[in-house]
Amino acid sequence: MNQKTFINPFQITVDPMEQLLLINFEQDPDTTYIGFEPQVFDDPVNGTGHLVIGWRGDGRVDVYHQPSLSLNPAKYDIAGKGLAHMVEREMAGAEFVVNRYGIQAFYEFKDIHNRLVTIQIKEQNPKARKPFGLLAPMGAAAETPSSMPLVLLHDFYFVRKNHTTIEILIDGRGHKPDQLPVPMDFTSMLFTRYSPRPLIAMLNPAVDGEMTPLTIEVGSAEAHQGDAIFAFTWTNDEPGLKGITYKNKVHPIELRFEEAFPDIQTLANGSRHQGNFEIEGHPTTGRIGGNYTVEKGDDQVAITMIPSQGWRPRPTK
Repeated sequence: MNQKTFINPFQITVDPMEQLLLINFEQDPDTTYIGFEPQVFDDPVNGTGHLVIGWRGDGRVDVYHQPSLSLNPAKYDIAGKGLAHMVEREMAGAEFVVNRYGIQAFYEFKDIHNRLVTIQIKEQNPKARKPFGLLAPMGAAAETPSSMPLVLLHDFYFVRKNHTTIEILIDGRGHKPDQLPVPMDFTSMLFTRYSPRPLIAMLNPAVDGEMTPLTIEVGSAEAHQGDAIFAFTWTNDEPGLKGITYKNKVHPIELRFEEAFPDIQTLANGSRHQGNFEIEGHPTTGRIGGNYTVEKGDDQVAITMIPSQGWRPRPTK
C-alpha cells in the first residue's frame, strides 16, 4: 500500500497524580498563605510520596515535597503567578485516605519561615458521599503558562461540615476553612474539596523543535503512535484528522474535529480552513467545545483554537 506522512500539531500529555486535596482559608488568611493543596504521587516520573502546595497571598506558590519525589519546577508555571520556592520536607506521618466516611488527611512540616504547619481532616459522616466529575477552574492568575491545563477531577466532592474535625495550624495559630455558601445534597459543606482520582492533562505543552511526521497508509482509518490513536478521513487520497484518543491509566482523553483537521503540509499559500473541536475525557467530567482555524501565508501556518463553547458539564450539581 502507498504511504503518506501527516504532521500532527497536537499533543496532550498527562502528569500522573494519585490524589488531590484543596483547602482554602482566604476568609481567615495567614500572613503568607491563603490555602494548601496536598497531592499524592506514585509513578516513575514523579516518584512515590506526598507534596503540599502553599498558595500565597501574592499569587505565587511554594511547593513542599517529601525527599522521595523528583519534581520538575517548570511545570508549576500554570499555578498562579508561578513558583516561588520548592523545598524538601520529610512530612512524617503524611496521610491521605478516602473511605466510606469521607476524607482522612494529615500533614505536618516546617514552612520557609521555619514555622510548623499542621493540616488534619477527619470526616466521620455516616451518610453516603455523592461525588461527581468536574473540570477544575484554574482561574486567570497564570501569567506565563506553558500549556493549556485540563484538570479533570473524578469522584470529586466537598468535605461535609457536620461530623468533621478539621485543623489548620500555622505557627500555633488556627485558621478557619472557607465554607461553601450554599448547601449541596441538603448538607452544609466546607470549601475544602478533593478527588481520589484526578487526571492532570496538558494540551500542547510549549515546544521549540522539529515536528516528526506520522507515517500512515493511504486510505487507513486509524494510525497509532505511542499512547495516541489517530482517526482519519480521506478525500482524493488526502488525509484529514477526525480525532486523537490519548490513552492513560485513569481514562482516555479525546480531541475531536467536526470538520477534519487538514494536512498542513499540503495547504496552499493564502488558504484558510476552519471547523469545530471538542475535548472530552470521562463523560462525568463534561466536555470542552470551540472552533479552530488554520491559515497559511508566506510558507507559515498559523493554528488558532478558541474554546468558545466553554466547558459543558454533565452533572446536575
